[in-house]
Amino acid sequence: MVPCLLGKKIGMTQVWDADEVLRPATVIEVGPCVVMQVKTEAADGYAAVQLGYDDKNARRKHGKGERRRSVERRGANRAEIGHAKKAGVTPKRFVREVRVDAEHGYELGQELTVELFADVAFVDVVGTSKGKGFQGTIKRHGFSRGPSSHGSMNVRRPGSIGQSASPSRVMPGTRMSGHMGCVRHTEISLRVVQVDPQRNVLIVCGAVPGPNGGYVQILPARRKAGQEASK
Repeated sequence: MVPCLLGKKIGMTQVWDADEVLRPATVIEVGPCVVMQVKTEAADGYAAVQLGYDDKNARRKHGKGERRRSVERRGANRAEIGHAKKAGVTPKRFVREVRVDAEHGYELGQELTVELFADVAFVDVVGTSKGKGFQGTIKRHGFSRGPSSHGSMNVRRPGSIGQSASPSRVMPGTRMSGHMGCVRHTEISLRVVQVDPQRNVLIVCGAVPGPNGGYVQILPARRKAGQEASK
């Protein structure tokens, strides 16, 4: 069983299930992923494989005095090119390392496709949620607002957060305004609706963290696997 595959969120749609109920679904482009590095217990102290997804062009050489545009700064540098060259592949934009068993059998430069999920019923999807910037307590924590009648001075304010003379400080963990989103999030036990190896597409029932075009990791559902093993 493949421990993980990398992909990109394409967008959301809706599909009919076996009970003829319209369900929300997410389309994910999964792979092809390549094995860029194989770590062993003898050399590194643990067994793992490094997977890469989505080709990354090399940085273009600029002439003297020529400015590099922001888009060109995202090109692969010499360290990334050399690392990918050891596996005989091109540099990748999305690279992640996953633990595997010592007798895994993966080889350097091996290509992994979505076809490996053909017999998987549920998956976990790891992504980065959308960044919302600096937000108030109503949007960030779901606080209720105050009255908006004439003279009210507390429409969307969070209210008092301090203490009196003792302990005379704000307690740690107090829900206040601040940065919202742009965090690692795992959506667990999403049911696999369809696997299309020809188009490298995986359709899962439900929502996936992140914007359209955001990179995600897809793993066989650990909670479902544990429940099946306990039966």
